[in-house]
Amino acid sequence: MATTPPGRLLGSGRRADVYEIDEAWVLRREREGGGDAAGEGAVMGHVHAHGYPVPRVRPSGSRTDLVMERLSGPTMLQACLAGTLDATEAGSILARLLRHLHAIPALRSTDPAVRVLHLDLHPENVILTPDGPRVIDWSNTEEGDPALDWAASAVILAQAAVADDPLSVPARTMLTALLDGPSSHTRAALTEALRRRSVNPTMSPAEVELLGAAEELILSQGRTRQHSS
Repeated sequence: MATTPPGRLLGSGRRADVYEIDEAWVLRREREGGGDAAGEGAVMGHVHAHGYPVPRVRPSGSRTDLVMERLSGPTMLQACLAGTLDATEAGSILARLLRHLHAIPALRSTDPAVRVLHLDLHPENVILTPDGPRVIDWSNTEEGDPALDWAASAVILAQAAVADDPLSVPARTMLTALLDGPSSHTRAALTEALRRRSVNPTMSPAEVELLGAAEELILSQGRTRQHSS
């Protein structure tokens, strides 16, 4: 049961709504009783302690509610659409954020190859605050091979790039910039990211149908390594 009564609705995503608490804090509430706010908050606190740009969090006493720092600024996607951020720079920022995250040791695992993964890092989950980009929505976070994180972001961008809508061109540019540098992206990770995306309950049938074309686009970038290490 939620313990913090929601205030004004500030925004809604595929799975959760964000409500105002006061000028400094907001409450993100998972719909339909889902989520693991305590686990997500623990990961956010861990990466924040290692200097990663995430909102501060505080305990809510609820499985569905996450209380976190209120951020000001547009999302990366909003900035791109407004023309205040170049799509190539947006893709490069995403790549830097992934590299920074994967330099942080895992919270639970002692395996040095295992890292914290975001698994949903895309332009709508990066807020461009006056202090720099901040990464939100850690509801998919796991610990594992960084290659899966790179593949997950690539699939999301590629899916948008082949959708034949106004976001297609900037998404394709972001994808190119994301993969245009050092990464741990692998073919095995891409296969797993595509599988996960295909069974994601927030995906519409039309979105799932785009995954084949998205895979072809990623492979055409020529950056996907054929090995898994």
